[in-house]
Amino acid sequence: MINLNSPDIMDAKQASKIWGHAENYVRRIYMANPEKFPEGSIRKFGKQWVVTTQAMEAITGKKDPRKITKKT
Repeated sequence: MINLNSPDIMDAKQASKIWGHAENYVRRIYMANPEKFPEGSIRKFGKQWVVTTQAMEAITGKKDPRKITKKT
């Protein structure tokens, strides 16, 4: 079962901001290179793009910034 409350599923604009990119980053990358996205990691619902953490890690090469712990 898919948990829609999971923080690993997010709006593309939100995801772009979390990873430190412009709001249209996910859409631009998808339009130019859809093969970079793992199967089932991005989908458009009406006008809304939804992506997974897996997709963002694949296209940016960076782990989820929300899960990185800072050393003090």
